[in-house]
Amino acid sequence: MTQTPTAHTPAQGQARAQFTVPAQHPMVTVLGSGDSLLRVIEKAFPAADIHVRGNEISAVGDTAEVALIQRLFDEMMLVLRTGQPMTEDAVERSIAMLRASENGESDGEETPAEVLTQNILSSRGRTIRPKTLNQKRYVDAIDKHTIVFGIGPAGTGKTYLAMAKAVQALQSKQVNRIILTRPAVEAGERLGFLPGTLYEKIDPYLRPLYDALHDMLDPDSIPRLMAAGTIEVAPLAYMRGRSQPRFTNVLTPDGWRPIGDLQVGDLVIGSNGEPTPVLGVYPQGERDIYRVTAQDGSWTLCCGEHLWTVRTASDKRRDKPWRVLETQEMIGNLRAAHARRYELPLLTAPVCFPEREVPMDPYALGLLLGDGCLTGSTTPSFATEDPELAASLEAALPGVTVRHKSGPDYVLNRVKSPGDVMTLENPVTRVLRELDLLRTRSHTKFIPDDYRYNSAEVRLAVLQGLLDSDGGPVTQADRTCRIQYTTTSILLRDDVISLVQSLGGVAYTRRRPAKGRRPGLARGREVGYRYDAHIIDIRIPEGIEPFRLARKRDKYHAAGGGGRPMRFIDSIEPAGREETVCIQVAAEDSLYVTTDYLLTHNTLNDAFIILDEAQNTSPEQMKMFLTRLGFDSKIVITGDVTQVDLPDGTKSGLRQVQDILDGVPDVHFSRLSSHDVVRHKLVGRIVDAYEEYDNKHGTQNGTRKGGRGRQSGHKGL
Repeated sequence: MTQTPTAHTPAQGQARAQFTVPAQHPMVTVLGSGDSLLRVIEKAFPAADIHVRGNEISAVGDTAEVALIQRLFDEMMLVLRTGQPMTEDAVERSIAMLRASENGESDGEETPAEVLTQNILSSRGRTIRPKTLNQKRYVDAIDKHTIVFGIGPAGTGKTYLAMAKAVQALQSKQVNRIILTRPAVEAGERLGFLPGTLYEKIDPYLRPLYDALHDMLDPDSIPRLMAAGTIEVAPLAYMRGRSQPRFTNVLTPDGWRPIGDLQVGDLVIGSNGEPTPVLGVYPQGERDIYRVTAQDGSWTLCCGEHLWTVRTASDKRRDKPWRVLETQEMIGNLRAAHARRYELPLLTAPVCFPEREVPMDPYALGLLLGDGCLTGSTTPSFATEDPELAASLEAALPGVTVRHKSGPDYVLNRVKSPGDVMTLENPVTRVLRELDLLRTRSHTKFIPDDYRYNSAEVRLAVLQGLLDSDGGPVTQADRTCRIQYTTTSILLRDDVISLVQSLGGVAYTRRRPAKGRRPGLARGREVGYRYDAHIIDIRIPEGIEPFRLARKRDKYHAAGGGGRPMRFIDSIEPAGREETVCIQVAAEDSLYVTTDYLLTHNTLNDAFIILDEAQNTSPEQMKMFLTRLGFDSKIVITGDVTQVDLPDGTKSGLRQVQDILDGVPDVHFSRLSSHDVVRHKLVGRIVDAYEEYDNKHGTQNGTRKGGRGRQSGHKGL
């Protein structure tokens, strides 16, 4: 729009402006149907004289008012050039923004045209945009900050705009899932008196979120997205329910500990094998529990809402990232044709336990556990057909000589020093006694804890000794080479599996019964089997050498190594009810090691999370929710602190959190007012009236008032 000079001079103290509307814009788009927009402008500037002739509009009046009218028409034309129509509501809001800028009530950085033309989301023939300056700043804050609080009265579009930003983030692949939640205070108080199932009881409290979703997405796609876990709508209580039984073991630098014994600040082991601190511990009460079992026999317990990082074969082919699913989402969907669908992540590096001093070389201990005689009734001995192993054993045991007796038999003798006048204990016997291994037999051997929870080098050396003596590579046509180890000791079987898993590998075990087996031969005579044999098939990550014995090592590498270890979920079955707890850890991927070295977590990564009606959270719930934040995620929390439905004496977490987090980097508080109400105009007047009443009488509206209609429609724009 251009201003043109006129021949008429306004009265003293007045100004005059004339505007020409370009021919490509019909006057009806500027003035409105039946001059409705013009009447809004005339009502807002009663002291100004506005005339329309043809495609020209002139205004005469106070200099400041005329300047505002000129800016208003300029902004209107900018909006119209984008193809967006002007409405009476948009004109009123433009005038309010210009007056606020003129009076110094805003910094004037954002113009009405910038506010009204900012498209957030287009869906089903309509575009969602902010309608007020504060709404635009709220939307911009969501883009710029990880956690945003939208605080203001009903009808200001807090939840609706947050929902639009969530859908936008999902469609642009900034996040992998949307989590929508709100506290169902009334449901928690009166749930037992409502008819229907649990989901039917809580559905009215979540209905506004469903309604907003249907405004922004194809309704037919919503059930599919929810079934796939891409969109989750749940009460806040379900958000915190991602838990495991209190007795479930979690790996720490000092070994396994029950998850119920952990405290904030304790260290657990993450997926990279490194210690990571516990950020939150949240008791969950009694919950339904499921046993999640992998195909290698490893298993752990958790609730139905517990989170698992998984990947399908399709994900892998398409180089898609790992996804996060709840336990209950995978039930009944564990097979793709006859193959297991969900692969679980493994340790990306061996677990880093603190290094401990040990009384015997770990490789030597592995050899003796495999083929040594530790009964203590005779001098310790060792049996092998490989002189290389006998030499390695002697080199690893100072003060001991490994003397060949006959055939595969070797005796471990103490090296006598000149001048010995009395018999001294064999060094090997002494160490075996220290380790409680003396007098153990083939079916009772085990790996002492000082070796199992030691550095990766120590653990690998023990495993190498065991595999060099009682294990070996198993080649297969057109397949990579697996490793096999056999023992009659249940304890040693479990300890070997633990060593393999702690190094990032997988181990499958099966039992070969002694009964019915064909006897073996020893020096030409038959010897029956007294104990069942436990056969362990092992896959070790690339870069970890399982053998030191040259012939086994060469055979292993000639067959192409062991391939990539993999773990898949095999079954998920109900396992009763238990008292549960959930934790949050500081690891980048939020994973921690639980029973059988399975990796699981509770924190939401790559998610856009909205907490609605946050004024009805307790301080404890608010802390729990905020600490659920995972990496590459965003949280928007909305609420109205004047309408709290919590029981008497319960503080609002939304009120308290403003004092706690105000000023924390990457946390932003957007405050909206009655001027930002985008429902019926009367709603804004009602909000102002209540605020005036509260200020006059020193009360705080809404402490026990529930006048927001939580079972009615969404807070739409």
